[in-house]
Amino acid sequence: MAAFQPSLECDNISNIHSDQTDSDLIQKTDERYIETLPNLPKGKGWMTEHLVQFQGFWLTPNAALKNLMWVQDHFKPRPTDIFLASFPKSGTTWLKALIFATVNRTRYGFADHPLLTTGPHDCFPFLDAHLQEKDRSRFDLDRFPSPRLLSIHIPYILLPNSMTDHQSCRFVYICRDPKDVLVSKWLFLNKLRPKDFPPISLEEAFELFCQGISHYGPFWDHVLGYWEASLETPEKILFLKYEDLKKEPLVVVKRLGDFLGYPFSLEEESKGVVEEIVKLCSFENLSTLEVNKSYLTTEMVERLDEITYEKLLGSGLVFGS
Repeated sequence: MAAFQPSLECDNISNIHSDQTDSDLIQKTDERYIETLPNLPKGKGWMTEHLVQFQGFWLTPNAALKNLMWVQDHFKPRPTDIFLASFPKSGTTWLKALIFATVNRTRYGFADHPLLTTGPHDCFPFLDAHLQEKDRSRFDLDRFPSPRLLSIHIPYILLPNSMTDHQSCRFVYICRDPKDVLVSKWLFLNKLRPKDFPPISLEEAFELFCQGISHYGPFWDHVLGYWEASLETPEKILFLKYEDLKKEPLVVVKRLGDFLGYPFSLEEESKGVVEEIVKLCSFENLSTLEVNKSYLTTEMVERLDEITYEKLLGSGLVFGS
């Protein structure tokens, strides 16, 4: 779907030039992709037939890998860009809505807010899905007004220096207990798995997840990359846990406002603006993000907890039980 952005007028000449430039860049990405793909290790896919390992992480070959290469080679960040980063199925949709509502709270009324009709994914598009847009002219990043709100699943270590070295860009990262991520991801990707592929069992998904073979995995490397970067540059990366957002959404929303440069005034707080934002975004809350841990056996829970403990040991990052 195309991103929800205010329309900007431009003449036909600039449109043609933009289309030609975009096509040239995509062709360069295609050339790099074709040259690189045959040499990459393969692993079993959850949604596709297989995943490929690229620079230490597992990606779908036709979508995620090509999109990542485009971002690495051609994306030009702005100082005002705001990126929401996450491992898939970590509470991304809910946080998209909260950030969009916080940043745009003086622009839209709560009664007729775009989130009520458009949805978080259109208001806050995935940067690493740019090449999948059928009509890329409607996803022209150069024409997006600032601040651009862009979502990514790309691991921090794979981001281009233009994004990680720019001191003005802001990242919000959300992580989630890996047990919930596993089950949510398994349920979600099985629905998207082609009908001619047999469903992947929870036991098989569990083994692949433990080995790190999952979309944008290994999970622990993904989380640690942003965690360690947030410790080094806390003014640039806000690291959040889904469990904290679920427990204290008002506190988290106020933290978001402060971090992103849109702090809530005392008058706004007294008028209940923070509560209104949380209420507005609650339609994406527990009904779609809650996962029943009973899918996992006791042995599975214990093994994942043990792996998580070992992987995160010494980092200072812990997940609740």
